[in-house]
Amino acid sequence: MTDETPSQVVESRDGTLIAVYCSGTGSPLVLVHGATADHTAFRVVGPLLATTFTVHAIDRRGRGWSGDTAPYSIEREFEDVAAVADAIASESGAGVDVVGHSYGGRCALGASLRTGAVRRVVSYEGAPAPPGVSYHPPGIEARLHALLDAGDADGALAAFLTEVVGMSAAALAAYRADPIWHVRAAATGTILRELQAEADPVASVAALGAVRQRCSRSWAGIAWLSSARRPWLSTPASPTAGSSSSTAHGTPPTTRTPPNSSRPSRRSSDDGPSGSSAVGWRTR
Repeated sequence: MTDETPSQVVESRDGTLIAVYCSGTGSPLVLVHGATADHTAFRVVGPLLATTFTVHAIDRRGRGWSGDTAPYSIEREFEDVAAVADAIASESGAGVDVVGHSYGGRCALGASLRTGAVRRVVSYEGAPAPPGVSYHPPGIEARLHALLDAGDADGALAAFLTEVVGMSAAALAAYRADPIWHVRAAATGTILRELQAEADPVASVAALGAVRQRCSRSWAGIAWLSSARRPWLSTPASPTAGSSSSTAHGTPPTTRTPPNSSRPSRRSSDDGPSGSSAVGWRTR
């Protein structure tokens, strides 16, 4: 958990409290992080986005300052994001744009089916795999379960990053040396349930394909949300195995080709070796 106090706390439908960190001035934009992360996954791009938007970065349930309620379901996460969007829309009197990365992208899409407060969605690397296809390596859930049962949070995080994300040994070693590692390791208890929840029918292509709000699946979609393209913004691709997400790195996105959602790829991590905590999240 970070030492930052949330700007706002929103109660979700099941009573779980969701922490929100706000910054900037402009139309409302909700940021939803992916697996093993919290709101600090956006600690580099967040302040950049805050030059155009009023940014609301959340801690998803089970990490940071947010609460958690059993039993877990990805549908509860949809409701969490919807509740935050509803609260912000009520306060601002405007529709809310939502950017989600990886698992957070699925949550953003699911939230769009549960509230009219969401105006537009960017789901970066968040498209569900087609029916019958998975990017999970065989046996990963059992291996993670054993590591978590043994209390080996570091081992569980390393297994996730190497086997699911595809991080190289060199990148993993650099990431272990980063100050953010212990924060990500503290959230490893949420990894297994999220891998399992991705098979839930409510998170399928058929279900999330019912979203009728305007959507983008690439990082360039943020330029589409903005009235003026920012010079640091370009179109990233689905990273190759061993890379990690531009949304969390200490470097801006680079120009590549958008991912093909019909072909599942190994997902990117929500942080990376260059994502040091040197750039803090500015709250108000």
